[in-house]
Amino acid sequence: MKKIPTTNDVLVLRTDFSDEKTWKSICKSIKTPEPENGFLPNVEFHSDKKYESLKTNQLLSLLPDEYEHPILFIVDDQSMSNREHSILCIDLIDEPGKHFRVIPSEVWGVENNLSEANMDFIDFADSVDKDGVFRGFN
Repeated sequence: MKKIPTTNDVLVLRTDFSDEKTWKSICKSIKTPEPENGFLPNVEFHSDKKYESLKTNQLLSLLPDEYEHPILFIVDDQSMSNREHSILCIDLIDEPGKHFRVIPSEVWGVENNLSEANMDFIDFADSVDKDGVFRGFN
């Protein structure tokens, strides 16, 4: 299986190819500036059918040693089918494989704070709603 590409920014990897329009909508939502201060996530989108339907443990085994980011975002079947399009966020540093879901409009905060080491993965994971989705800090 082909290794996941090394990227300059945190990767948003697509594993569900059921709806091109929804994929584009999710990407647009992620790259929409945060309304208060205009913050944006530093992410790169990757859509390659070679990763279709792969699960977390399979994806982790395909990460190259050169991938130096603290997290990986996955747009999977749940992202495509749930109304909020929540994205899987996987920890690669503290507890590799630990994860939570995040709505697209909050990706910027997760990526910015974890990439700059302003916060830890657990800060976000402990702040998810009862359904396991991070929708921002209250």
